[in-house]
Amino acid sequence: METIATTIGEETETIENAYEPYLIQIGFLSRTLRGRIVLPDAYRHLGYNYE
Repeated sequence: METIATTIGEETETIENAYEPYLIQIGFLSRTLRGRIVLPDAYRHLGYNYE
């Protein structure tokens, strides 16, 4: 999460409190015991094949 925050110029807390819940709500991201994972809908939205 820190790498993403640095790359886009946001604070880690902003991403976790503002962006992450929205991405989870629309089905692009999931939090698991092993960390966060990108879901197939996010890949399709960005134009990548999910296999």
